Amino acid sequence: MTVPPGRRERKKAATRQKIADTALRLFLERGFDAVGIRDVAAEADVAVTTVFSHFASKEALVFEQDEDFEQRLTQAVTDRAPHEPLIPALRREVQALVRHCTADSATPVWRMIDASPALREYEESMRLRHAEALATAIAADPDLSQSTTACRTIARFVIDAYSLAREAADPQTALDEIFPMIEAAWAVARPSTHSAGAPGPQLMPGRARPGIASPTLSGRADP
Repeated sequence: MTVPPGRRERKKAATRQKIADTALRLFLERGFDAVGIRDVAAEADVAVTTVFSHFASKEALVFEQDEDFEQRLTQAVTDRAPHEPLIPALRREVQALVRHCTADSATPVWRMIDASPALREYEESMRLRHAEALATAIAADPDLSQSTTACRTIARFVIDAYSLAREAADPQTALDEIFPMIEAAWAVARPSTHSAGAPGPQLMPGRARPGIASPTLSGRADP
């Protein structure tokens, strides 16, 4: 049973949201590089120290849903129904994130991120951190007996699937293409897929296993 947050927690969350909303508005109006932390604090009517108590850096203000994204991804593993396959559960969550982050209202934010080397660098580090958190959740599941390398690989694929779909002209078609490849990679990695001593899947000459390239992860998502 989830315990509702107390008054102090609600007030703290409201202050954090106010700071983030103010910062994003200023960044979009004036440009990311033209706005400083002091500008954000003054506009939000809080102290500079209050801003830093909620956000470790100026870049973090743009990705204020960072922790929520990470939690949603890991909970797709930990909170799925008993015996529910892993990849479909992750696909549902990624679809929800992609739907939100490809909304028209998100376009100016992504344009700003793409134009800023500092924001692109922050996003890259965030993406890698999310992949590590997801890999840890997969590895901790007793029903998913996998090597550390397999868990990290699948986690990277899932994070990259979000990025590729978000950047695609048709996000749903991209997900429909990407996730069967992730499913195939997971099936190959599962120790129960083949009996002991049985040969693994054979590849046709000149054919390689499907893989996924790696752009980005971020954005705001609805619960």
